[in-house]
Amino acid sequence: MTATPAINRWRVAGLVFVFLWFAIGGVAHFAATEAEMRILPPWIPWPRETVWVSGAFELLGAAGLLWRPTRRAAGIGLFLLTLAVTPANVYMLQRADLFANVPYWALVLRLPVQVALLALIAWSTMPAPRRD
Repeated sequence: MTATPAINRWRVAGLVFVFLWFAIGGVAHFAATEAEMRILPPWIPWPRETVWVSGAFELLGAAGLLWRPTRRAAGIGLFLLTLAVTPANVYMLQRADLFANVPYWALVLRLPVQVALLALIAWSTMPAPRRD
C-alpha cells in the first residue's frame, strides 16, 4: 500500500520549493558573483571560487532532486551545503553595518529560515515510509 495522496502532494510541494530555492540560488552565484562574494566572512579563502563552487553544488543538488534514485543523496548534499553556508548568515548578522541595504529584521530572519529549510530538505527528500 502507498502513502496517502495528501502526504505525497505535500512532499512534492516541499521538493518543488527546495528545487526552486537551490536552482535559483545556484544561478545567482554565477549571475551575481560579486554580490554573493560580499556576504562571505573575510576569513574564507578564495571568495570568487567559493561562490562558484557552492553555486555549482546548489545546481547539482537541485538537479539531483529531479531523479528519484539520486534524490536522497542530493538531499543529504543540500543539507550539508546549507549547514556549510551558516558562517555567511552569521557574518551578515554580526556585521549588519556592511549590509545597510538589507533590513535588520531580514538578517535576523535568515537563521530561523535556514533551520526551516534544513527541516524541509530532510523531510522532503527522505524515502516515503513503506506501508505493507
